[in-house]
Amino acid sequence: MTTQPQPTTTPNLEEPKFGFNEYAERLNGRAAMIGFLILIVIEYLTGKGVLAWLGLR
Repeated sequence: MTTQPQPTTTPNLEEPKFGFNEYAERLNGRAAMIGFLILIVIEYLTGKGVLAWLGLR
């Protein structure tokens, strides 16, 4: 019975720079939270809903 040679180094795999990865999802979630907060501030300051503020209603 022969033994298989084992690799001497571990490959350094980097996170993908595009597509669905953990960093992109975290960044998207933070951007959504900031956008939602801005919408609430606009409604509070103007006294109108966002659709009315945009002239869509």
